[in-house]
Order: sequence, then structure tokens, then C-alpha cells
Amino acid sequence: MSSNRKLLISALRSLNRRNSLSIPPPSLEFQPKTQIPCDFPDSSSHSSEETRVSRAFHCVYDRSLGSRTSSRGFCSESTERSVERCWNCSAAAESTPFLSCGACRSVQSVDRSVDYFQIFGLEKTYDIQTENLESKYKDWQKKLHPDLVHSKSEKEKAYAAEQSARVIDAYRTLRKPLLRAMYLMQLEGEPVDEEQTVSDPELLAEIMEVREAVEEAYDSQALKQIQMQVQRKLENWSNSFGTALKKREFESAATSIQRMTYYERVLEEIVKKL
Repeated sequence: MSSNRKLLISALRSLNRRNSLSIPPPSLEFQPKTQIPCDFPDSSSHSSEETRVSRAFHCVYDRSLGSRTSSRGFCSESTERSVERCWNCSAAAESTPFLSCGACRSVQSVDRSVDYFQIFGLEKTYDIQTENLESKYKDWQKKLHPDLVHSKSEKEKAYAAEQSARVIDAYRTLRKPLLRAMYLMQLEGEPVDEEQTVSDPELLAEIMEVREAVEEAYDSQALKQIQMQVQRKLENWSNSFGTALKKREFESAATSIQRMTYYERVLEEIVKKL
């Protein structure tokens, strides 16, 4: 039996007799805020030998906790890994999403885990306020546009081209209710095929009548009247989609998108004739 082990056993027996130490069994749930110190002052209630052995025991017990014992080094290392940093100057990200470095203004690589709503600082929901989209879009382009990095490295030029294109796509998608609805369904893992033919004979007959009315419209006033009627129908189905999405009724949501698609196309035809 090693001398250290003998010292441990002797210390345990002595300390248990005095009822001065209760040792909790090691547990995965046991995570002390600070490590048990290996050096502490002598106590008048213990002999010098007991104190020396007790110190040795605490050191061994502390090491036995291994990764279960928290330490400043481990915490700071975990925090360090979670912080996004600029590829060019290593500055920490000041905000999210981290598309451009605030310190050196370098454009960062695209992070596909960041969705379009996050790019514009919006909650991931169908009913959004679109009034501020354009100003936020312009702010991003002032930082990400490829023309701003024409003298930079090929690496950063590629980052700028990709980031700028993604912001443009995000802006166009969120601005249009139909595209926004389709994007949300995609995020939910329920993509909708907008080209899928609707088998509702009533809807198809209605769309055919509307298109004939558009063709026969004799002036812009008549076209605008039809446009208002179609726009109301589009808004009704848009509201239906929002309700279905909140209830996570994805089949009903997909049906709403398909009908929105038909009305959106009719509106496009009207605009061409105006």
C-alpha cells in the first residue's frame, strides 16, 4: 500500500471520529463554483499530522473530480469558442448577424445558419412590418456591396459578392407576402411547389373569368377596378395563410399559398396592361 494511500485512510478515520468532515460522494450533478483549495491554514482543532494528511486528501479528491470541477480556465475557453471573430483582424463580433466587421470593415463569409429574418433584425413570423426593410437593405449594401471592395483581396471580393446577393434575395423575399410565405414554409421543412396545379374547379373558373375581364378591359380605370378586386382576394388568402401557419396547419397553409400564386399572377398581368 502506497504511503499516500495510507495517509488518506489515516486522515479519513481520524476526521470521521471527530465528525469534522462529511465527504459527499462524487456525482455528475456536483459542480462547485470554485475548486477546493489545496492549501489552507492550520486549525487548532487538528494536529499538524492530521492537517498535513487532510491537505493531501483534499488535493487528491479535488483532482478526482476531473472535468466535473469548474475552473476559470475552462469557462473562459468555452466563452472564447462561442465568440465570432473577424477573419481579417480577429476582432470579436459586436452584433449579430455578423456580416461585416465593425473594426476593420471587412466583409465576412456567409453563414447559412442565419436566416433572412435575422439579416433584417425581424422576428421569424409572417406578419411583419415591411416599412423599414428598404432602409435596412440600403444600410447593408453600404457595407457589403462588391464595388466597395474592388481593391481588396480576391477572398473578400468573393465574400462581398455572396453576402450582397443574399441580402438582395432576403429583401425581395421578405417584401412580398407570397415569397415570404413560401420561405417560411421552407424554414419549417414544408416546402411548397408553387407550380403544382390546383384541382379546385371553382377557383380555376374564377381565374379564367378574371383573365378574360382583363383582356377585355377598355381603359386603365376598368383595369384598376379589377386590380382592386383581385388584391382583396389575395389579401384574404394571405390572412388565411397566416392563421394556418400559427396553428401549424401546414396543409391548409400550402393550399393558401397555391391560391395566392394564382391571384399574384393575375395582378402581374394587370400591371403589364396598365
